[in-house]
Amino acid sequence: MGHSIALNFEDGVTRFVEARAGETIADASYRLGINIPLDCRDGACGTCKCRVESGRYDGGSYIEDALTEEEAAEGLALACQARPESDLVVAIPSTSAACKTRPQSYEVGLRSVERLSETSIAFSLDAPAGLAFLPGQYVSLRVPGTEQRRAYSFSSAPGADALSFLVRDIPQGLMSTWLREAARPGAAMEFTGPSGSFYLREVTRPLLFLAGGTGLAPFLSMLGKLVGTGCDQPVHLVYGVTNDADLVGVDALEDYAARIDSFSFSTVVAAEASQHPRKGYVTAHIAPEQLHGGEVDVYLCGPPAMVDAVRAWLGAQGVTPASFHYEKFSPSAPADAQRLAA
Repeated sequence: MGHSIALNFEDGVTRFVEARAGETIADASYRLGINIPLDCRDGACGTCKCRVESGRYDGGSYIEDALTEEEAAEGLALACQARPESDLVVAIPSTSAACKTRPQSYEVGLRSVERLSETSIAFSLDAPAGLAFLPGQYVSLRVPGTEQRRAYSFSSAPGADALSFLVRDIPQGLMSTWLREAARPGAAMEFTGPSGSFYLREVTRPLLFLAGGTGLAPFLSMLGKLVGTGCDQPVHLVYGVTNDADLVGVDALEDYAARIDSFSFSTVVAAEASQHPRKGYVTAHIAPEQLHGGEVDVYLCGPPAMVDAVRAWLGAQGVTPASFHYEKFSPSAPADAQRLAA
């Protein structure tokens, strides 16, 4: 029985390969022409050292100089020796170009466009055969009739029959204007991806999700994934927006709360004039118990100012999360400048 391996490169490009029974990560990659770092193939040099972020594997045989016991305990492995025992997500310490691969390109049809509010639009595309992605990742979508691209996170879960996205409606925005004025079902759309190092890792401790505006999209994808896999850890989402009109997707969150026993969420509106019961910024609505004394994985997606404010707030609380994954985005910037993840 084979297993899927998601190779995530330093530049955010992700390629999926199928490992045959008994095949190593390196063998599966090279069979498809993806030349991940490799020298000896004998577990002696350490050149192919990578981090397995999710899944089970047999680490194989190697010498201490190539991989120490401490490194192995932290999830590092040698690609020339490690054999998957389940689907894996593997961080490769090299760029996709250096490994002689690149993002995949697809052309699909536009399924639907839905105005969610005066400031937000949702749209969906046909899902191309063979596309796989990690929940939280994004694609670079070409604006029809131009050579300009915009990056949008999936709001749909992997495996769905349609790819869904959530977009802020910017009055003079290139994609917003096209969606608002020219988009028709069946229109040809071209994108490359998946990309991004902001994605849901293996869930081994409580999760705290923090979303700002259309930064809700990747969390909808993550929650869709958790519906399929189940989750025995507490998951709490704090979703903050600027104005009442920006608060969309609440019905989807309520549906996930009904389907995932361990999931809860709260919404926050920053505008003073709002009648929302919770006002202010996201950080004012994080309860101490949701930080679990630092034994928590924090995921944050929002504008740069929000990301910086949350990092400063965590420091002021004297809390260092077990892991902190974030993605900063700028809604109207070109795709190559829209996202910064860590």
